[in-house]
Amino acid sequence: MNFEIDGGKTLSGSISINASKNSAVGLLCASLLNKGTTTLLNMPKIEEVYRIIEVLESVGVKTAWNGSTLIITPPRKLKLQHLNAESAAKTRSIVMFMGPLVHLFPSFSIPQTGGCKLGSRTVQPHLFALEKLGVRIKTKANEYAVSAKKLNPADIVLYESGDTVTENVLMAASKIQGKTVIKLASANYMVQDLCRFLELFGVKMEGIGTTTLTIHGVKEMNKPVSFALSEDPIEAMLFLSIAATTRSHITIKRCPIDFLELELLKLEKMGFKYKATKRYKSANGHTDLVDIETFPSNLTALDEKIYGRPFPGLNIDNLPFFVPIAAVAKGQTLIHDWVYENRALYYLELSKLNVNLLLADPHRVFVTGPTQFKPAEVICPPALRPAAIILIAMLAAPGKSLLRNVYSINRGYEDLATRLRKLGARIKIVT
Repeated sequence: MNFEIDGGKTLSGSISINASKNSAVGLLCASLLNKGTTTLLNMPKIEEVYRIIEVLESVGVKTAWNGSTLIITPPRKLKLQHLNAESAAKTRSIVMFMGPLVHLFPSFSIPQTGGCKLGSRTVQPHLFALEKLGVRIKTKANEYAVSAKKLNPADIVLYESGDTVTENVLMAASKIQGKTVIKLASANYMVQDLCRFLELFGVKMEGIGTTTLTIHGVKEMNKPVSFALSEDPIEAMLFLSIAATTRSHITIKRCPIDFLELELLKLEKMGFKYKATKRYKSANGHTDLVDIETFPSNLTALDEKIYGRPFPGLNIDNLPFFVPIAAVAKGQTLIHDWVYENRALYYLELSKLNVNLLLADPHRVFVTGPTQFKPAEVICPPALRPAAIILIAMLAAPGKSLLRNVYSINRGYEDLATRLRKLGARIKIVT
């Protein structure tokens, strides 16, 4: 699938933020813990979700869509020997099957992970943490061999404060009776969603939203539960970046404000004008939302570098969206993407649209604006957020651009072309 974009137009209207990709995949993996029916409301229909569903169905799990609600019914026994390795290899989320499956099988294997190509993304933190709970993991050529004779609660210091490793340990610890403590845990939105989901089964949690989580596990999870996913702060940042880069007056509804506050402060100091409503609750009763109205703004580069950090810092997945924003700001901005080796290299694709970029090293890029964008034909990089910022630049570039092979974008955003057209963007799907 390709996108043809006739850019250089300002956008208008309103858009509502969908549920989070990262919450969705974590909760799909967590559904394996429940012997009863799990109903997930507000599920995004995106390629990453489809890949996990394909894996679940291949081992005997039944799934059924009802609008944006997904009903998950487990079999009496999972058939891991039938696991869809092709779908599993396309998503890094498959590593989170370890936490639930250690409660179902004394030993098993899962394929090595795929997903975005962002350099050296080690799974060692998962292995180090799960070993503390009594799990043994051997890394083989194309798979992980996992075994667990006896599981035990533990005090764990994470080797890396990552989202998926925190979720993996949470899922494993939730069915180990006793107290497990996770230090240097991620406090990010998808972790909070998972904590609230596990609480439905009687798992007692302390420290939700902090970097020290205490889990009091339960022996069994066997009950029908329903849970509404929180809205996606990364999608909200996508539309904030579109508004800033195209100088558009739009309203972005249902933004999870607690996970956007620093991003908005940085934008405000660059000269971005916006207005936010009072907070209201998401359908899950926990996430605070606001509607954000944006206004055409003349931006100036910040004196300081912009870099990501674990929550409550600027979200690492939101950092790329500052690249097109910096491209329209007057002055030079240093974007420091210290987490991933390859992602800053993908930013250089924006030079095809006339963005002035200087690569300092694989982690740092200088962006000088303001930019007179030009249309171009670009092949999507194999990474979700770098692909999305190329689309943003094309929306700002007068004339016709072609973005080829947009599977990377479809992994994380549902029906994005149609939603952009509702804001007045001239974008169509071509083959």
